[in-house]
Amino acid sequence: MKIRLYLDEDAMDGDLVQELRLRGADVTTANLEGMANCADDEHLEYATAQGRVLYSFNVSDYLRLHGEYMREGKNHAGIIMGQQQRYSLGEQMRRLLRIIAVKSAEEMQNHFEFLSAWDE
Repeated sequence: MKIRLYLDEDAMDGDLVQELRLRGADVTTANLEGMANCADDEHLEYATAQGRVLYSFNVSDYLRLHGEYMREGKNHAGIIMGQQQRYSLGEQMRRLLRIIAVKSAEEMQNHFEFLSAWDE
Protein backbone atom coordinates (compact mmCIF):
# COMPACT_ATOMS: atom_id res chain seq x y z
CA MET A 1 0.00 0.00 0.00
CA LYS A 2 1.18 3.53 -0.76
CA ILE A 3 2.33 5.86 2.02
CA ARG A 4 -0.21 8.44 3.12
CA LEU A 5 1.15 11.50 4.93
CA TYR A 6 0.03 13.51 7.95
CA LEU A 7 1.86 16.81 8.49
CA ASP A 8 1.85 18.12 12.04
CA GLU A 9 1.77 21.82 12.88
CA ASP A 10 5.55 22.18 12.59
CA ALA A 11 5.72 20.86 9.02
CA MET A 12 2.38 21.75 7.49
CA ASP A 13 2.64 24.28 4.72
CA GLY A 14 -0.22 24.95 2.33
CA ASP A 15 2.07 25.20 -0.67
CA LEU A 16 3.82 21.93 0.21
CA VAL A 17 0.49 20.16 0.64
CA GLN A 18 -0.78 21.50 -2.68
CA GLU A 19 2.39 20.51 -4.56
CA LEU A 20 2.39 17.01 -3.05
CA ARG A 21 -1.27 16.54 -3.96
CA LEU A 22 -0.68 17.75 -7.52
CA ARG A 23 1.86 14.94 -7.81
CA GLY A 24 -0.53 12.29 -6.53
CA ALA A 25 0.40 12.13 -2.85
CA ASP A 26 -2.30 11.46 -0.27
CA VAL A 27 -1.57 14.13 2.35
CA THR A 28 -3.43 15.88 5.12
CA THR A 29 -2.47 18.27 7.91
CA ALA A 30 -3.16 18.87 11.57
CA ASN A 31 -5.30 21.89 10.66
CA LEU A 32 -7.38 20.02 8.10
CA GLU A 33 -8.01 17.22 10.60
CA GLY A 34 -8.98 19.50 13.49
CA MET A 35 -5.79 18.63 15.38
CA ALA A 36 -4.35 22.14 15.75
CA ASN A 37 -2.73 22.86 19.12
CA CYS A 38 -2.51 19.18 20.07
CA ALA A 39 0.46 17.60 21.81
CA ASP A 40 2.98 15.59 19.79
CA ASP A 41 1.81 12.29 21.27
CA GLU A 42 -1.74 13.11 20.13
CA HIS A 43 -0.50 13.82 16.60
CA LEU A 44 1.32 10.49 16.49
CA GLU A 45 -1.69 8.63 17.87
CA TYR A 46 -3.99 10.31 15.34
CA ALA A 47 -1.67 9.65 12.40
CA THR A 48 -1.34 6.02 13.49
CA ALA A 49 -5.11 5.58 13.83
CA GLN A 50 -5.52 6.97 10.31
CA GLY A 51 -2.72 4.79 8.90
CA ARG A 52 -0.68 7.86 7.99
CA VAL A 53 3.06 8.45 8.21
CA LEU A 54 3.74 11.55 10.30
CA TYR A 55 6.00 14.27 8.89
CA SER A 56 7.43 16.88 11.24
CA PHE A 57 10.46 19.00 12.08
CA ASN A 58 10.20 18.21 15.81
CA VAL A 59 12.99 15.62 15.87
CA SER A 60 13.66 15.41 19.61
CA ASP A 61 10.06 14.87 20.71
CA TYR A 62 9.21 12.35 18.00
CA LEU A 63 12.46 10.46 18.46
CA ARG A 64 11.56 10.16 22.14
CA LEU A 65 7.99 9.05 21.29
CA HIS A 66 9.30 6.52 18.77
CA GLY A 67 11.55 5.06 21.47
CA GLU A 68 8.64 4.88 23.92
CA TYR A 69 6.46 3.14 21.34
CA MET A 70 9.17 0.56 20.63
CA ARG A 71 9.86 -0.10 24.34
CA GLU A 72 6.15 -0.48 25.04
CA GLY A 73 5.50 -2.70 22.02
CA LYS A 74 3.17 -0.12 20.48
CA ASN A 75 2.92 0.38 16.74
CA HIS A 76 2.90 3.56 14.68
CA ALA A 77 2.52 4.07 10.93
CA GLY A 78 5.96 5.66 10.58
CA ILE A 79 7.67 8.98 11.19
CA ILE A 80 9.63 11.15 8.76
CA MET A 81 11.71 13.97 10.20
CA GLY A 82 12.99 17.04 8.40
CA GLN A 83 15.08 19.90 9.67
CA GLN A 84 13.27 23.21 9.79
CA GLN A 85 14.77 25.88 7.53
CA ARG A 86 17.26 23.41 6.04
CA TYR A 87 15.20 22.43 3.00
CA SER A 88 13.28 24.56 0.55
CA LEU A 89 9.69 23.67 -0.14
CA GLY A 90 10.74 22.07 -3.42
CA GLU A 91 13.45 20.01 -1.73
CA GLN A 92 11.04 18.77 0.94
CA MET A 93 8.56 17.83 -1.78
CA ARG A 94 11.16 15.95 -3.86
CA ARG A 95 12.47 14.00 -0.88
CA LEU A 96 9.00 13.13 0.43
CA LEU A 97 7.91 11.98 -3.03
CA ARG A 98 11.04 9.84 -3.29
CA ILE A 99 10.25 8.15 0.02
CA ILE A 100 6.66 7.54 -1.13
CA ALA A 101 7.94 6.07 -4.41
CA VAL A 102 10.48 3.76 -2.78
CA LYS A 103 8.87 2.64 0.48
CA SER A 104 5.47 1.09 1.07
CA ALA A 105 3.20 1.93 3.99
CA GLU A 106 4.01 -1.50 5.41
CA GLU A 107 7.76 -0.81 5.23
CA MET A 108 7.28 2.47 7.09
CA GLN A 109 5.46 0.87 10.02
CA ASN A 110 7.38 1.56 13.24
CA HIS A 111 10.14 3.15 11.17
CA PHE A 112 11.83 6.48 11.89
CA GLU A 113 13.19 8.10 8.74
CA PHE A 114 15.25 11.25 8.27
CA LEU A 115 14.54 13.40 5.23
CA SER A 116 18.29 14.10 5.02
CA ALA A 117 18.91 10.46 4.01
CA TRP A 118 16.88 10.95 0.82
CA ASP A 119 19.04 13.20 -1.31
CA GLU A 120 19.07 12.57 -5.03
